[in-house]
Amino acid sequence: MGQGNDTPISEFLLLGFSEEPALQPLISGLFLSMYLITVLGNLLIILAVSSDSHLHTPMYFFLSNLSLVDVCFTSTTIPKMLVNILKQSKIITYKGCITQIYFFILFVMLDDILLTIMAYDRYVAICHPLHYMVIMKPQLCGLLVLVSWIMSALNSFLQGTMVLQLSFCTDLEIPHFFCELKQVVQLACSDTFLNNMVMYFGVVLLGAGPLTGIIYSYSKIVSCIHRMPSAQGKYKAFSTCASHLSVVFLFYGTISGEYLSSAVTHSSHSSAAASVMYTVVTPMLNPFIYSLRNKDIKRALQRFFGMADPEP
Repeated sequence: MGQGNDTPISEFLLLGFSEEPALQPLISGLFLSMYLITVLGNLLIILAVSSDSHLHTPMYFFLSNLSLVDVCFTSTTIPKMLVNILKQSKIITYKGCITQIYFFILFVMLDDILLTIMAYDRYVAICHPLHYMVIMKPQLCGLLVLVSWIMSALNSFLQGTMVLQLSFCTDLEIPHFFCELKQVVQLACSDTFLNNMVMYFGVVLLGAGPLTGIIYSYSKIVSCIHRMPSAQGKYKAFSTCASHLSVVFLFYGTISGEYLSSAVTHSSHSSAAASVMYTVVTPMLNPFIYSLRNKDIKRALQRFFGMADPEP
């Protein structure tokens, strides 16, 4: 990589949210709290699912995978930001930046695809209840998760490799709290047309594609619920989707908000602040959404911590 004269670069500068020294303790305290809540909440979901045989079902298998991805997702960006604040430094190495781009794209795409798989799981459970365990057998569930990892890894590898081909000039300041792909590409001196094409192709294929799958699954679910004769049956069917729908709206709503904010204000700092919603807040809220309304998760945690009698 070059700095205009082919001099290798070794680092970027992450400008973060504010350069005011007085605000740094507040920012670090806030993000440390959110990070710890995210990790603890999602690990409790994984613990509940893995420790309770009643939860060894496709729905909870996908939920535990989503929780694992959320922990990894936030761990890609927040710890580095906290370390920089602690050291009073803005530096991230070139290799560290490329690595962060790779894993950030990997886990955000995994989140996206897993939400789509979970929508399909709800469709089968509601529209084909008698064949649910036949269709959603363990082999298929494992294959779906494996394919989602492979697709996400290939996409992030492609995006990361494209960044490696870029040359950078003397302006190496990234107006963000992590190495966001679009921001890094904008710093390049060399032609970025191919990078932008690959980036937008990835967004359309692995962004709009899963969203289309979710919309299609829920259109079928709504049709099935509408045909149910009893109000109680309709309520029970819808309640099994409520948590997943909430997470879908939160995930896509915050991402849309981040892009709309950057398009309207054209401010990188506003974009960084808006991106906190889907990079930190959404993974933090997911465990609460799935556990507060879910009696199975609550019972599993109570049994694990000895707060409830074990069921036969």
